[in-house]
Amino acid sequence: MSERPSRIRLATRQSALALWQTEHVAGLLRAAHPGLEVELVPMTTRGDQILDRSLAAVGGKGLFLKELEVAMLEGRADAAVHSLKDVPMALEAPFALAAVLERADPADAFVSNRYDGLDALPPGARVGTSSLRRKVQLRARRPDLRIDDLRGNVNSRLGRLDAGEYDAIVLACAGLLRLGLGERIRARLDAPDWVPAVAQGAIAVECRADDAGARALFAALEHAPTRTCVDAERAMNLRLHGSCHAPVGAYATLDGGRLCMIGLVGDEHGEALLRAAGEGAADAPARVGEALAEDLLARGAGALLQGVPR
Repeated sequence: MSERPSRIRLATRQSALALWQTEHVAGLLRAAHPGLEVELVPMTTRGDQILDRSLAAVGGKGLFLKELEVAMLEGRADAAVHSLKDVPMALEAPFALAAVLERADPADAFVSNRYDGLDALPPGARVGTSSLRRKVQLRARRPDLRIDDLRGNVNSRLGRLDAGEYDAIVLACAGLLRLGLGERIRARLDAPDWVPAVAQGAIAVECRADDAGARALFAALEHAPTRTCVDAERAMNLRLHGSCHAPVGAYATLDGGRLCMIGLVGDEHGEALLRAAGEGAADAPARVGEALAEDLLARGAGALLQGVPR
């Protein structure tokens, strides 16, 4: 058995939300392992620096991970804390997900200073989001809206809304709630009518696969039901496309020993949308996710995703 480390260094992005998530992990670690020294290693990633182009155009959400992974390889950090929805479906060989924490609110949030929900927006209203998944669902529900890109951290997006650049924006409920901004949520966009991102609301800890000491520390933070659900969702996306920035959504829930799941696929232009639902044994989440992916592929999902960068 590996000796338990007395100190752990957590790499994190420098955004307010990323720092909140990492402080949350640090607090849980200290509670689980009294006397453990936990240090944050804040970093700016390329994904944070490039704000004038879509993530799909510059390499996807993996840009949020690279610098943090390099810090682990170079010995400057022992682990990294991520929003799991930003983590590639297949990690590179030196790394593993040491823990998946209990999922927070998985829904998207409709945020507006003037309107109570999507249906209240007037024709031609300007809605901000850079997520292809959100765009295809917006266009399917309200084809009369003007949907424009909006990137940056949560506070900068809210600032642009407050400056009048948009009539509404779509964000994740979990991020707003974690930052104490729950009052900004005018309406929840809930499943099954609105499908969230794969693993939305879940925090994950990544470390080197061969670091047995770190993995032993993080085992105390693992939430098995959440891991089961996100494993199914990630398996679906991996079979479909394998990208964090594809117009793909999924949401799995547990019902006793059964895993119930919905999936969504759109095209990059928001002109087509496919939905499917399935269920299976909770002890085989990857099989449930892959089966739902096969259902979507049989309905034409492959053609919809053909033009989306990997």
